Amino acid sequence: MPESIQQLPAEALAQRALAQQRRLRWAQGILLLFHVTGFLGLGFSQDPAFFLQFVPLNLLLTLGLLLAFQPERSATFWWFCLVAMAVGFGVEVAGIRTGLLFGFYEYGSTLGLKWLGVPLIIGANWLMLTYTAGILARYLPIPDFLRALVATLLMVGLDACLEPVAVRFDFWQWRFDVIPLQNFKGWFAVSLILQVFFNRTQFEKRNPLAAFVYMLQLLFFFGLGLLH
Repeated sequence: MPESIQQLPAEALAQRALAQQRRLRWAQGILLLFHVTGFLGLGFSQDPAFFLQFVPLNLLLTLGLLLAFQPERSATFWWFCLVAMAVGFGVEVAGIRTGLLFGFYEYGSTLGLKWLGVPLIIGANWLMLTYTAGILARYLPIPDFLRALVATLLMVGLDACLEPVAVRFDFWQWRFDVIPLQNFKGWFAVSLILQVFFNRTQFEKRNPLAAFVYMLQLLFFFGLGLLH
């Protein structure tokens, strides 16, 4: 009897780990299904408008599943989320109004409902990218500022793959149809600020879904960029 009691905690931990692994596989399967469907629809359909209407839903689904695998969702963690979304949305409002941060551009209709000329979902996108890249950089045994630099480069790299696709499908449009170098400089500056904030905010920074989400997004936009 004492032996079985002693074995219970280990068995419970093993069962919990197995259940977590099953949930992770389900989440990966759902995200893969949505992104593959979107890739085929946008890349090969004669009428991609049907698939474009689901872009905001896909982004919210991805962010929701990603945050569901955050181990401890403390008040500090939600504070980070709120600030990241607010900063991301705020810099976009400043960006389209002044042209000083990223160059001159305006948002199309694909990303949904706007406020002050910026889709409301943009804040969620900045949060997802900041969080995912920040989590990935935590795997490196280097000082926090170097991690922030690595995560910033991951964010800028994903933006470089996203830009041609975004223009093609009316996420946003650039003046004179030219993506300026200033855009990537602005992305680097804002991303670095958010990554420093990420590192200095105290919450548990690990997520088993983060690497999958980043690679899925990267391959999705890189693949669409190669098709046209």
